[in-house]
Amino acid sequence: MRFAVSIAGSDPTGGAGLQADLQVFRSHGVHGGGVPTALTVQDGRKVRQVLPVFPSVVLAQLRGLFEAMRPDAVKIGMLATDDVVRSVALGLGSLPADRPPIVIDPVLAASDGTPLLERRAYGALQDLLHGAALVTPNLAEAEALTGHASTTREGAERAARALVEDFRAEAALVKGGHRDGDADDLLAWREAGGVVLRWLPGARLPEGAHGTGCALSAAITARLATGEALLPAVEGARAFVRAALERAVLRGGARFLGIP
Repeated sequence: MRFAVSIAGSDPTGGAGLQADLQVFRSHGVHGGGVPTALTVQDGRKVRQVLPVFPSVVLAQLRGLFEAMRPDAVKIGMLATDDVVRSVALGLGSLPADRPPIVIDPVLAASDGTPLLERRAYGALQDLLHGAALVTPNLAEAEALTGHASTTREGAERAARALVEDFRAEAALVKGGHRDGDADDLLAWREAGGVVLRWLPGARLPEGAHGTGCALSAAITARLATGEALLPAVEGARAFVRAALERAVLRGGARFLGIP
């Protein structure tokens, strides 16, 4: 069985964060390991408190884990503080030279607006993007990290290019779920001739659900762990989340995704 690791905050509802990542990994037949970066007090609608894990503990967990087991892919989600971001960067240094694909979901704030990463940590997070296989910001996160307003398609393209060209991620998926109108996502990746942009169409459902962003990046991570190439991994993960959201709507409410 392939092995993927989630480095993320804990969500006691299981609808997002570390717990949701492990559910998604398992649904893809991938064994999941996890390193919590923060505890949260929340109910799926509002985050009431964020309690970061001691950075030294995060680092010790990562070093111990990576010395004992080599993951096939790593997902990084909520990091909470500048010190935790820097500890994660140090911990990734314990991976072998041919390190596995790393997917970074740059969680900056909860849906209710609660900050989930302190502002002074943005620079360290930008540094962490270098060499990542994929970074998956929503529109607000893409704008905060790159300075390019991304509510228009042209702005999203500028932001995606910046993530690949300026911050040196191998690829970027700018998620369009928060855009008025269409919910198309934009995938950008590096090729020998430059940056390739591809719009991925997405029909908007009438209801959303808690944790869709976490589930998408976790599904991509799981698929990369099994050896899928980037484009089919992204397309398959988008279909997985769409089906999970449709199941949630059919069962009478879309508060949580219907992860099989």
